[in-house]
Amino acid sequence: MSANTRLDGRVAIVTGAGNGLGRAEALALAAAGASVVLNDLPGTAVDAVAAEITDDGGSATVSAGDIGEWATAQTLLGTALRDFGRLDILVNNAGVLRDRMIFSMTPEEWDLVLRTHLRGHFLTSRAATAHWREQSKQAGGPVYGRIVNTSSEAFLLGSSGQPNYSAAKGGITALTLTIARSCERYGVRANAICPRARTAMTADLMGAAPADGPDPLDPRYVAPLVTYLSSPAAGNLNGEVFIVHGGVAAVMAPPAVKTTFLAKDHGSADGMWTLDAIASALAGFETGPAGAGFLCEDTLALASETIGFGGG
Repeated sequence: MSANTRLDGRVAIVTGAGNGLGRAEALALAAAGASVVLNDLPGTAVDAVAAEITDDGGSATVSAGDIGEWATAQTLLGTALRDFGRLDILVNNAGVLRDRMIFSMTPEEWDLVLRTHLRGHFLTSRAATAHWREQSKQAGGPVYGRIVNTSSEAFLLGSSGQPNYSAAKGGITALTLTIARSCERYGVRANAICPRARTAMTADLMGAAPADGPDPLDPRYVAPLVTYLSSPAAGNLNGEVFIVHGGVAAVMAPPAVKTTFLAKDHGSADGMWTLDAIASALAGFETGPAGAGFLCEDTLALASETIGFGGG
């Protein structure tokens, strides 16, 4: 590990750290030298992760609580400052699934997923960025701040059985871009990952791990990118969205304009839209075979490169 990717003396908050991706990310950050504040719902799982880190010579403390609560985010920040004296890194990972088709979903299923994913990301980001902004004002210049948010390909694909999850992940991506633009001046770098990983939350979707060879959907193969984005080496990365799994990491391009219509070219006398003009403009335009126009299926091809060295 190069000196520029080490995290010695840095302090990180990791949400959803009791299992799966959050656990793998917390262990990797600690292995790189960071002191880690672990958040999850109260229980033995997150305590076990803290014990694993400390038994290996690292520094970790638990700040359990519901990530959808304002007080939980404030307590996380307070714990980092009290126990370790600073905050440098925020990794938002906590999540939950309540999958159902849009016409069957209950308001409670919608609210729970949006609350845990999107509100949870907002609350911790609100606390961290306010702290870093104040630190920057006191220092008279940029400070060190890294945010890694967890989005998903579901927002790119319009995952049909996950309207709540897809909406939350789309919101997290937009939130990440907003943080990246508005907080760069303070030294904050915010990026999002769309991981593929076999976890307790995705077990029904991902199936069993292969019997032989590396498991390309093991969460530990996502953790190196999170560690890198948290490090000094990633100071030149901001507002990026990554697809990551196994041995593959893809950087998403920003959305592009598909085509443009001008009212003046379609019979509008004053160059402004009328119903007849818009009907003329769109008469030959139709959505492609995917069934949704604003849709990205490019990442599906990465499934054939899941392990990262060819093959399926």
